[in-house]
Amino acid sequence: MADGSLGGGLEDDTSWLSELETALVEECDFGSLRNICKGRPVPEHLRAEVWQICLGTAGKDALNSFDGLYDLDCQSQIREDCKNLVDNLGNDEEDKVSIVSDMETIVTFYCKSRGVKYSKDNGWMDLLQILLAVKMSPSEMYSCFYAIQNKFIPHGCKKDGKLFHLFRLLLQYHDPELCSYLDTKRVTPDLYSMPWFNSLFGHVCHLKVCLAMWDVIFQHADPFLVLFMGLVILVNGRESILDNKEHSKEELMDLISSFPQALEPEDIEDFCSLAQYYESKTPQSYRRDYQLAMFGNSIVAQKEAENNSFIDSLCLLVSGEELLQANQSSVITEDSVRYFVVDCRPAEQYNTEHLTTAFHLDSSLMLQNPEEFNVAVQALFAAQAQALAAGSAASGEHLCFMGSGREEEDQYVNMVVANILQKGKQYVSIAKGGYPAIHNILRATSQNGDIDFSQVVSHNSGDTASNNSASGVHTRKKDEDENSPMKYFSKDLLGKLSGAVKAKSAEMKEKLSSYIKNDGQGEKHVSSTERSGKRYRNMANVFTIGDEDEAEEGSGRESEEDEQEKEMVSLETWIRKCDVIYSCKCTEFRSNGRGYPSYLLVTYSHLYVLREVAARRGMALIQARRPLGSVIKITSKKKQPEIITFKYGTNEDDNFYVSDIQRFYIPTASDAIRVIKQQIMKVLDALES
Repeated sequence: MADGSLGGGLEDDTSWLSELETALVEECDFGSLRNICKGRPVPEHLRAEVWQICLGTAGKDALNSFDGLYDLDCQSQIREDCKNLVDNLGNDEEDKVSIVSDMETIVTFYCKSRGVKYSKDNGWMDLLQILLAVKMSPSEMYSCFYAIQNKFIPHGCKKDGKLFHLFRLLLQYHDPELCSYLDTKRVTPDLYSMPWFNSLFGHVCHLKVCLAMWDVIFQHADPFLVLFMGLVILVNGRESILDNKEHSKEELMDLISSFPQALEPEDIEDFCSLAQYYESKTPQSYRRDYQLAMFGNSIVAQKEAENNSFIDSLCLLVSGEELLQANQSSVITEDSVRYFVVDCRPAEQYNTEHLTTAFHLDSSLMLQNPEEFNVAVQALFAAQAQALAAGSAASGEHLCFMGSGREEEDQYVNMVVANILQKGKQYVSIAKGGYPAIHNILRATSQNGDIDFSQVVSHNSGDTASNNSASGVHTRKKDEDENSPMKYFSKDLLGKLSGAVKAKSAEMKEKLSSYIKNDGQGEKHVSSTERSGKRYRNMANVFTIGDEDEAEEGSGRESEEDEQEKEMVSLETWIRKCDVIYSCKCTEFRSNGRGYPSYLLVTYSHLYVLREVAARRGMALIQARRPLGSVIKITSKKKQPEIITFKYGTNEDDNFYVSDIQRFYIPTASDAIRVIKQQIMKVLDALES
């Protein structure tokens, strides 16, 4: 970009190009292609084929069903815009007539097939201009255009649409000062970013930049990535915005709109990496709230938009599941999201029951006693800083405010959050549904035996754990250290420091290695001198072993009631998520002897099992979410190496305790286990570092 802060360059290593060419000859699938390209721009002569694989349009010929009638009400406008587009490309006169005809056919058929109206500023001509630069047949171009519209262009891409509300919330989350300044200038995102998002930056960036950018966007298959690209552009240009406060609203709009023009092709890899970084530092609950409302089927999207109240949210909302999962995870990386929970309920509610890791800040103080409220807020910031420094279980760079879930009381919570945002505090969110939602999740989880409810929730009996609701500071026993970083937290947190976690992870890694058996050595365990995790990185088939215990028949019981409680997601969306590093079809065997066709997904930190819903095409239930750190043993049958058993458990008192078992038939077992093994070692390394 203009200041060079997004500079970078393509890698000198081009060995992957020959691998890509070979794979395309062999008709590779999307997963293989993405593993080869690794988010890099592709050569011009391979681009058409790569895009069609990424978009899932290879071999499709939908244009063949066009009725050949050009009879739309806006037909003359379509023809004129297509002619202007082709005129600007400078083709020969003979070619122009043919190309204009093709473009008009594509736009006309799309309007008819989707039941939509054409408008001059909808970004379609910008998309077609980029597609024209990639050598495709009209049928291939139509299929790609259709897929781009369906998968990457949001429905809310119009003035005051939900897309721009979300984009503003993302900007506020990462740069509240810049967001506040633009709000005061009344420069809303729809005024400058609409051409960015409805054309995938095709309206504002140079052709070569767009081609490289689309290479990366299609490989990641994440429709939300373009929002974070827009976020990077704004944050990168914040100095230009804030240093020119004499600019009028119109001048500011024009300035921001022009920022993407400074991008150059060699910037794209770094630019997209930055976008992914910001995405990783953002709560993911917005995906569940916005996915159906913004992408895919337009009828479903309309219903979702009407049924959801997230459009009016003050800041990003975090689901109870995400909040608990993030803070219970023992794997903390530099770009992971971890929350410092602020319980804003009235003192009597907090004292009755609360999360042991939550800081109490009575929101009613803001009106009743402003001075005391300001003292409590300073204590909040101090407690957060000290918890981060100490590596406590309650530490988190991201602030999540939690209310009672009742509208009348939570009005005060919104006032507190607005006050914190005015102070320019970064990473501010609200727990969706308040404490009741958290309580219900924890209660259900404890009933399943996954957690001990009493260890996560504190019930106050009126003794030394009483809470001073005015300041948000807990009363402590006299023998507690006055200078302890934990002085703002309940006694339940003492001792839960990261040092203990790291020590345990080292033990776990050593013991995990001792469970690994090498093929060809029968039942021999790895010797104690070879138990370093790093010892296994360069070994083949580390998890491939001999016979397993025949008594282990498979996973636990499953009932219709269990099915109703599981989360339903879009299978394609999940398989294409940017953090999924491997996926494959498999069959899960349950304890009842039945086999269930499923999908196994490996992310950077978890193993997911998804099962398609027969009654809802394209949807799947999340059967299991397994932290990779909980995998303590992987075995396979000697005569049937495709049958793999995973054992999950914990390390306590120098022993492993198996808490659950899952068995799968995986046709690509060797590849799957290799990826899982490598990722487990990375997770354990992260715990130690």
